[in-house]
Amino acid sequence: MAGLGPKGQARGAAFSQGTADAAWEHDHQLGFDDEERLPWLDSDDNHDDASAIATGRIVSFAAFGLVAVLAIVGAIWWLTAGSGTGDAVPDGSIVEAPAEPYKVRPEDAGGKEFEGTGDTSFAVGEGQQREGRLADASRAITEPVAPPAAATAPALTRAETRSEPAASGPSINAVSSDAEEIAQANDGVGVQVGAYSTKAAAETGWQTLQRQTEVLNGVRHRVVRGRADIGIVYRLQAIAENGAAADRLCGALRDNGLDCQVKR
Repeated sequence: MAGLGPKGQARGAAFSQGTADAAWEHDHQLGFDDEERLPWLDSDDNHDDASAIATGRIVSFAAFGLVAVLAIVGAIWWLTAGSGTGDAVPDGSIVEAPAEPYKVRPEDAGGKEFEGTGDTSFAVGEGQQREGRLADASRAITEPVAPPAAATAPALTRAETRSEPAASGPSINAVSSDAEEIAQANDGVGVQVGAYSTKAAAETGWQTLQRQTEVLNGVRHRVVRGRADIGIVYRLQAIAENGAAADRLCGALRDNGLDCQVKR
C-alpha cells in the first residue's frame, strides 16, 4: 500500500477492516469461541494422561480396601484368640467351701397365707392322719388301728392277686371245693379283698389295705378259712351291713384301684 495514495490507502484499510469484520461475524454465527476446546481436535496425549490418572485411583482404592480388610481381620483375631491367656492348667487343688451355711432361713419369711391352709388335704400331706367314713357308715371306730408289724406283707394290688398267687395266696375268685369254715360269726355281707396262705398274713394284709385307702377306715373285717385247689386259703373280707352297703363299699374300693368281690 506504499505506492497508493491516501485515498488508496484508506480504501485498502477499509477493505481489510471489512474483511476482518466479516470473518469475525462468520465465526460468531458458527458459534466458535477462542477459549472453547474441541475434543475431536485435541491430540491423544491428553487421553493417555486421563487413563493413567483413572488407573492410579483404582489401584489406590483397591490397596486401601485391602488394608482395611486386613485390619478388621486382625482386630477380630486379637479379640477372640490373641487377648486370651490360654487354657487353664489343672493343679489338683481343692476349692474351699465358705464357712457360713449356703442356705440361711430368713428371719421374716413373709408371704401370704391363703384361705384353706390347714384343711384335711394339707394336714394329710404334712403327715397327719384323718379318719375316713363311708356315706352309710353307722359304727364309729372302737379301737385304733394297730401299728404295722416289723415285716409287713406286700401291698395287695390287682396285679399281685392275679399274677402272683404263690406269694399272696390264691385269687379272690378261687373256687372252693369244700364248704368254708367261718372263723367268726357271719353277721353281715362280706366284701372279699384278698386271699392269703396264712391267717397272720391276712391280718397284715388288712392293715396294709387300711394304709392304702381311707375307705376301709371304720369298717370291720373277718378272715374266713376255706379250701381251694391249691390247699387251705384264708380269705380276707370287709363286713358290710347289707347287700347295698356291700356294693357301695366294693365300688369305692375299685375307684381307689383295689379289687374286690361281694360274697352274698
